[in-house]
Amino acid sequence: MQKGRTAFIAIVGRPNVGKSSLLNRMLGQKVAIVSRKPQTTRTRIMGVLTEGEDQLVFIDTPGLHQPKSRLGEYMVRSVTESVAGVDACLLVVEAGRPISHADQELIERFKGMSLPAVLAINKIDLLEDKSQLMAQMAAFSKLYDFEAVVPVSAEDGNGVKEGLLPELKKLCQPGGHMFPDDTLTDQPERVLAAEIIREKLLRLLEGEVPHGAAVFVERMREREDSDITDIDATIFCERESHKGIIIGKGGAMLKKVGSYARTDMERFFGCRVNLKLWVKVREDWRNREGLLRSLGYDKTDFGV
Repeated sequence: MQKGRTAFIAIVGRPNVGKSSLLNRMLGQKVAIVSRKPQTTRTRIMGVLTEGEDQLVFIDTPGLHQPKSRLGEYMVRSVTESVAGVDACLLVVEAGRPISHADQELIERFKGMSLPAVLAINKIDLLEDKSQLMAQMAAFSKLYDFEAVVPVSAEDGNGVKEGLLPELKKLCQPGGHMFPDDTLTDQPERVLAAEIIREKLLRLLEGEVPHGAAVFVERMREREDSDITDIDATIFCERESHKGIIIGKGGAMLKKVGSYARTDMERFFGCRVNLKLWVKVREDWRNREGLLRSLGYDKTDFGV
């Protein structure tokens, strides 16, 4: 028998509870983009943590919400598919918040599949009245027999290494590691580059504009005679007015997006980056299956 133990764990919860932040904190490195805006994650992102004999394979899913477009339908479907194909789930909720409909729906799926689950109550650093935490833990424990209930803060790391990760490692099963021990994520470099750019749009822009934007990396190539990687990317938006906002006066906003994105890319990829950005209008792209496929959403996600 191969040495080592592995667990595939889906990270689930409603939008904006800190699932991606928690994934990054557990891995000790950023593989999922983070924003204060809800529904930041659009696809399933896999992160791998190997420590000694144990390998935890995390699947970070979009927040469970009521879909309003073909893209939204894909996001919700990806949650369902992720839960169906894992060894266990990590349900993330926000400290001090009442149990939501999305939480109840996910717990019902756990029950239907007899799926082991750990509850992480995140953002305890923002909770002033700690007595709310005990009441919240008791309320969730009445709904499901969780393997563990762990208060954590993805922001400062409190409760993650000493509390949450040991509980998740208990879910590992014998049979060897599924991935090389140095694997961090399954995301191709082009996808990571596109997500870094999209994160900057989410952080710098307000309203519907960033949610109506998608990023496609047209070219990513290392130069033979230097450590520079050339990256050409197109930002798709839904309206001409959005295009003007993304570019900004005199191109100022687009330059800021590019500068911040390039800094993150150089840190992550370990090389100098020459980043070029373009902005194009594609009306109603979130409902156009052809364009969604070109952006990396598989046709089977739309039932065709």
